[in-house]
Amino acid sequence: MSASPALVYIVAGEASGDVLGARLMHAMRAQRPDLAFAGIGGPRMAEEGLHSLFPMHELALMGLAEVLPKIRQLKRRMEETVADIAARRPGVVVTIDSPGFALRLLRRIAPLGLRRVHYVAPQVWAWRESRVRHYPGLWDRLLCLLPFEPAFFAGHGLAADFVGHPVLESGAETGDAARFRAAHGIAPEAMPVILMPGSRVTEINRLMPIFAETLRRLEARFPNLVPVMPIAAAIEPRVLAALDGWPRKPILVTDVVGKHDAFAAARVALTKSGTSTLELALAGVPMVVAYRVNPITAAIVRRVVKVSYAAMVNLLAGREVVPELIQQHCTPERLAAEVARLIETPVAAEAQRAAFAEVMEGLRPPQGLPSEAAAAAVLALLDTRTEA
Repeated sequence: MSASPALVYIVAGEASGDVLGARLMHAMRAQRPDLAFAGIGGPRMAEEGLHSLFPMHELALMGLAEVLPKIRQLKRRMEETVADIAARRPGVVVTIDSPGFALRLLRRIAPLGLRRVHYVAPQVWAWRESRVRHYPGLWDRLLCLLPFEPAFFAGHGLAADFVGHPVLESGAETGDAARFRAAHGIAPEAMPVILMPGSRVTEINRLMPIFAETLRRLEARFPNLVPVMPIAAAIEPRVLAALDGWPRKPILVTDVVGKHDAFAAARVALTKSGTSTLELALAGVPMVVAYRVNPITAAIVRRVVKVSYAAMVNLLAGREVVPELIQQHCTPERLAAEVARLIETPVAAEAQRAAFAEVMEGLRPPQGLPSEAAAAAVLALLDTRTEA
């Protein structure tokens, strides 16, 4: 049975992959209106016309405790996905991030002889580099979000393409400060400060009490401070429970537009390490990065992690642009002191913003938007298959 050259099969396993998949579908259809799509995705990909083979949330599992009870179900979903791809024979299969499911799927469908693309390179450059030896033969093209990744994979004999980072299409820099102040009745002299403790249970449990004490110290020094906490709507009940006992509750923002408006209004941010640092950097919000994990986990991480920085902004800049207060350094005293320094020292805040601009420029693909660069790479492979 021959392949269907106009069918693109896309598999996303979590919310961030759903966003990438939707943008990829939109960009591919703009270049090739004849394309059809199938696969697994969430609400954003559904808006672009994808009918998911099964609910994407069944794949959005993290950690051994979550995965073990679902092993049989995950195996069944893997079999269904392989069978669906074999029956449809798409012109190309695109897996997005979620390496636990995606890389196993790519290996399973290798005998079908279909073209395969993996979008979002596994971050084995940070730890567990030995996994690279399992990658040859998994894909025809690897699409990377970070500019240094192609050289890393080339060093292991694997071709990879840099297509730019999706944060550039997030709209984080498009917020309206006046709209945010008006919506929440924030006085002109008040100073919004962003708090982003993360969305995982362990992050909330470990960082929220530290953030609460940090906030107490800052409010004593800056009476006009207004705490703002952008969170995902799904974790709002968990965050509300963690806020019990806070003397002053932050403004909770659960929608994307509101979050970007909050960024525009904010003077400074206190955030956990992760993608949030890139969003804040794009919005030009000076920040302090905090993180704390179980001491045993921290000891293991120190032994295996090969990068010098936890914050992606610092990693990309190659230096400590934003303060990183990790583990024993993640204390209310240290955090409050660093946040206060950014508030009281405009030159320090401006130095961060200048570095942010350089980092963002390095995340841009050679041409167009990241989704357009990714679409061009997938279409080039699809067209090669069609011509063959």
